[in-house]
Amino acid sequence: MNFMVENLPYLLAGISVGGQYALIAIGYTMVYGILRLINFAHGDMFMVAGLMMVYLAADLPLYLSVPVVIILTVFLGVMIEKVAYRPLRTAPRMSIMISAIGVSYLLQNAALYATGGLTQTYPDIPWLSQTVEIFGANTKMVTVITPVLTLILVIGLVMLIKHTKIGMAMRAVSRDFETSQLMGIDINRIITVTFIIGSFLAAIGSVLYFTNYTGVMPTSGAMPGLKAFVAAVFGGIGSIPGAVIGAFVIGICENIIKGLGWTTFSNAFTFVLLIVILMVKPTGLFGEKNIDKV
Repeated sequence: MNFMVENLPYLLAGISVGGQYALIAIGYTMVYGILRLINFAHGDMFMVAGLMMVYLAADLPLYLSVPVVIILTVFLGVMIEKVAYRPLRTAPRMSIMISAIGVSYLLQNAALYATGGLTQTYPDIPWLSQTVEIFGANTKMVTVITPVLTLILVIGLVMLIKHTKIGMAMRAVSRDFETSQLMGIDINRIITVTFIIGSFLAAIGSVLYFTNYTGVMPTSGAMPGLKAFVAAVFGGIGSIPGAVIGAFVIGICENIIKGLGWTTFSNAFTFVLLIVILMVKPTGLFGEKNIDKV
């Protein structure tokens, strides 16, 4: 019983952080599914959302700060797509990837300029930060809310993709970009909607993540972004359920490793997992194998 009480907080934290990784990973996997692009700036958008919350909460009440941060993050995601990715849509794949890396460094350096390189303290959101007791273990309310909210958002997203016209168009574009254009689908609109959804989920994930890890730095989005990317690859990049499952696996495993006293190796585990999955099943757990027809 003592073993359970001692280790339950690590398990709960793993489920919580797994949900936060999942919200970022969905953005990676959706953009890749449609554009075949790894949006390397996605983790930095998550960081920018955290910084915007720090500065907005200093002047606005929290009930206004949170929706304003979400709106501004969505606007940032749409502008990145229009300015950095859309003009390169017909360019070689390497060009758009370099553009994504450039946007990532631009956001990091803009954050460095704004903060002077100093760690900013994320504002306390009372309801999310309050302590609750679960089976004798103390944890924050955000730990309980995160997996539930993540599942609700994922189910809503899957319903949108499977049962709406915009979702049908997204599936068509992800299946065959050129043919979808010929069939009259507005490609620009579909890609914009994809970035809106990904940015919205990144902003929600940012609120949940920085409630737990309250220091926001210009590089704060790098490691969560990389882990979310690994989660997307692990689950099969392009698969939303795969990204979610991969994120929960990574979150739970890294926190169990911390619970065992091997904190130094918790980040290394994520990348070892990536190497193993690429060796054993390069398409990921739920990824589809591409067949080239001659």
